[in-house]
Amino acid sequence: MKKSDRFVVKVGVVALVAGLLGGGIAYGGINLLQNSGIDVAVPGGSNSGGTASTSNLKVNVQTQSEKAYSAVKDSVVSVINLKKSSSSDIESALGGKSSSKLEANSEGSGVIYKKSGNAAYIVTNNHVVSGAAALQVQLSNGKQLEAKLVGTDSVTDLAVLKINGSTIKSVATFGNSDNIKVGETALAIGSPLGSTYASSLTQGIISAKKRQVPLTGSNGQSTGNTATVIQTDTAINPGNSGGPLINLAGQVIGINSMKLASDGEGTSVEGIGFAIPSNEVTSIINQLVKKGKIERPALGIRYLDLSNIAVSDQKSTLKLPSSVENGVVVYDVTSGGPAAKAGLKKYDVIVSLAGKKITTQDEIKNILYSQKLGSTISVQYYRNGHLKTGSIKLSESTSQLKITQ
Repeated sequence: MKKSDRFVVKVGVVALVAGLLGGGIAYGGINLLQNSGIDVAVPGGSNSGGTASTSNLKVNVQTQSEKAYSAVKDSVVSVINLKKSSSSDIESALGGKSSSKLEANSEGSGVIYKKSGNAAYIVTNNHVVSGAAALQVQLSNGKQLEAKLVGTDSVTDLAVLKINGSTIKSVATFGNSDNIKVGETALAIGSPLGSTYASSLTQGIISAKKRQVPLTGSNGQSTGNTATVIQTDTAINPGNSGGPLINLAGQVIGINSMKLASDGEGTSVEGIGFAIPSNEVTSIINQLVKKGKIERPALGIRYLDLSNIAVSDQKSTLKLPSSVENGVVVYDVTSGGPAAKAGLKKYDVIVSLAGKKITTQDEIKNILYSQKLGSTISVQYYRNGHLKTGSIKLSESTSQLKITQ
């Protein structure tokens, strides 16, 4: 996980020192015995009777959690993000040549999910590998291997790495995240705080199946996008990012990505972690392996939420009927883009897309990303107070931008 973790609010390691409770009561009890006249003197003689021994009794404590962990742990790796480090100014001043070397910048986790020939593929988080000059992975047995980046996707925060898989024997399998249930046991495996704690296991439950959470950038500001994730109270700490969330069958049902450490007012919270559902993970990583990137439909417009427009401007400039309360306002249209070809213009107010009503601007992304490139979708919009309908043929574009306030 990067030091400037885009998703996870880092929390410090707190040492809790527990005091002895009831110390005064124990002290008072001794005084009472002494004052009562009862002999409490320490016996003399040999101490041979004070020796201890261990029992040979073996307790079978194997549980389903242990079986699930054993099935997956060898496929979980630490992902090491390396950056270039320049030689010191003192070395340069002494006449030494400037040099650079690679050093560990941050660490996260990942899981080996596929082996093909001598190659093995690892899924992790995009923010774990972001900005790396080079990448390494540390296997569960401690061996370190060079890793190559296959592809990344910042929208879903996923990335795929490739390593030499000639010695890889354990590969994780994905479960169906649609089949999980709130309340069922969930396990997280990873490297909290780095590879020093590699292969750590934590246990909790599924708290929610499809939680909508806002995404933030490295500066802590909202990106304007939301993610649909699995919520869990399984402990997820810095370094767990990119590691698997598994069920008791030993199947990966999510990729751990972020946690909530405090609310907007700074109130600390516990037990709120999030994982990218496995069904979305498999769809994204298959595209990354095939093309190295994710192609998404776009409208070719810049837009903002209708709620950000003053009511007076909604009436005077947009000429909207008072009954229209939700939608997005087209602020700019890219020449030759899908929206432009469909006839949309500046100040049009889109209220429906692909047959779904637009209540907030975030829904534009969700609707578009559920479509395929080249498909045609319906659109409803207001222009000068009149409702119009049309169709848009979707194509890939980088010009679909949302104006944030």
